[in-house]
Amino acid sequence: MGHQADGTKKHVGSCHCGAVRFEVDVDLSEGASGCNCSICTKIASLGAIVKPNAFTLLAGEESLSTYVWGAKISTRYFCKNCGVHCFGRGHLAEVGGDYVSVNVNTLDDIDLSTMALAYWDGRNNNWQSGTRKTRWPNTPSAS
Repeated sequence: MGHQADGTKKHVGSCHCGAVRFEVDVDLSEGASGCNCSICTKIASLGAIVKPNAFTLLAGEESLSTYVWGAKISTRYFCKNCGVHCFGRGHLAEVGGDYVSVNVNTLDDIDLSTMALAYWDGRNNNWQSGTRKTRWPNTPSAS
């Protein structure tokens, strides 16, 4: 798939069983990000954040189920057949408002061993600090 002028490239992704398929225009030159919040830790998601118009669900809307928790910042979409978390949708001012966070692990043409990773401190709602190159602790900060 070809690169666009702004550095984005169209990638196709899917769940494990193939029922859910999507495409996303994303610039992965800076890598992907992980988060230490409880859900990201449990599902080992690596995300790339895009604006909603850069994401297209190609197939499998009927195979999607959702999960929302806590502050309801994000709705996670996963395949109800195989359980793979493919993407999330939400609104967070610190990432520019409305977004789709694609689980980079579900992109069909990505070699994660060559990708740079950055980390968010979602466990402590510390979004204003942005990402860093080392993992944040998986324990809540002392209050």
